[in-house]
Amino acid sequence: MNINEFLTKHYKLSSEESIAFIQEEEVLINNKQAFQRQRLERTDALSVQGVVIREAQQFLYYAFYKPRGIECTLNNTIADNLFSILPFEEHVFPIGRLDKESEGLLILTNDGALYKDIAFAEKMKEKEYMVEVDRALTPDAIQQWTTGIVIKGEKTRPSFVSLIHEKSFRIILTQGINRQIRRMCYKLGYEVTSLKRIRITSILLGDLQPGEYRVLKKDDFIPY
Repeated sequence: MNINEFLTKHYKLSSEESIAFIQEEEVLINNKQAFQRQRLERTDALSVQGVVIREAQQFLYYAFYKPRGIECTLNNTIADNLFSILPFEEHVFPIGRLDKESEGLLILTNDGALYKDIAFAEKMKEKEYMVEVDRALTPDAIQQWTTGIVIKGEKTRPSFVSLIHEKSFRIILTQGINRQIRRMCYKLGYEVTSLKRIRITSILLGDLQPGEYRVLKKDDFIPY
């Protein structure tokens, strides 16, 4: 919304009154005089008649290695919760959940727009995993995972699957059905013994170790 719309909505001003308000230099955006119909972003600081309406919001971005055995929840009443091991003072939330027995990359942020862009299945954002199973893989299993199989009454989207060793493979997904990889494996008679996420869109796990993190910038999130 622009600043005139904001004033009209929140101060019950008419359109003419909002124009006059700005002309009289009563409104500052990021400590600078606002101009007519200037777009007001979520991150902008705003003051009206010398009163700070909101401070500028600083978005934070981290790549974090969730260890195995940690529940991917910020509810600190749940045992082994993620909140209890996060080293950040700021309130951030995870993009992309991992079940308790899985490990690997989480993106942690307070940027809701980024969350929607990556987390929502319709956005088709890639997430990449390394998976180990309990017995030798067959070409038929890999083919079925590649083309999609029905789990929970829904056929999975086609995915990229490549064999690493006899009992391990790499898979790239663009959706987020609950426990999708484990369910896909179970459907074909395999049990997952290890599952690690190594990439979310353009962000790599890299050389992070369990519990470690690195700071990201918004520019690191290349459209993928």
